[in-house]
Amino acid sequence: MEENKRFDFGQWSQPKNVLIALGVIIFGAIVIISILRDKIVESSQNQVSITGQGKITYQPDIAKITLGVQIDRRQTSEQAINELNERMARIISALEQVGISKEDIETQNYSLQTQYDYKDGVQTVAGYDANQKLIVKVRDIQNDKEKVGNVISFASQAGSNQMLGVSFSIDDMNELKQQARILAIEDARKKSASLAAAAGIRLGKVVGWYENDVTSPENPTPYGMEVRDLAEKGLVPAPQLPSGTEDIIIEISLTYDVK
Repeated sequence: MEENKRFDFGQWSQPKNVLIALGVIIFGAIVIISILRDKIVESSQNQVSITGQGKITYQPDIAKITLGVQIDRRQTSEQAINELNERMARIISALEQVGISKEDIETQNYSLQTQYDYKDGVQTVAGYDANQKLIVKVRDIQNDKEKVGNVISFASQAGSNQMLGVSFSIDDMNELKQQARILAIEDARKKSASLAAAAGIRLGKVVGWYENDVTSPENPTPYGMEVRDLAEKGLVPAPQLPSGTEDIIIEISLTYDVK
């Protein structure tokens, strides 16, 4: 009479058997990870990256002027705001007279602050300060070399007592950046060919690329002229602010398979 053998799952609940099973699983995981790691390392060792640079020099066609009005220590907040608004209305009107459209006048900051005095440990209201800053975009500066200086002069005579900086740029930056990218790719391809020949290797297809825009940001030109007293007397001269030239620089790294 044959005995019916049954598998006792309870045997696997014993600590020894559980440890054996865990060991098999861990060993298998280590083997799989090692295989994947070797493939990744082998893939990266069979690739090379070459960086090229493209540079486009241009003449700016727009200027951005940051100017403002500062009202100090008026007796009431209403007085400070009213005086600020009156000056700003005159400034905007003056800007329009020199060809600046309202779409090119942007408010950067508008604030009202209470000023305090302290005497013998007692705080009292000393007055109210109001401030507004504008960013004014001046177009077509290559055809009118005096336009930037005239804008500053007219705004100052109209009541602006803060001239915080001028920066120069170009209205359509995308087209110039695209030209710089093409130059950077051509430069990278030339370098790839010469370096591969020198190293005695053959390059395959491009499998990746990376772009880096190293163009310097717009740096405002300081214009620290004291205009408070001069503006009130109508004696603000038009400054000479040559725009010069600017550069757009793009770097592109091409990654090749090595055959």
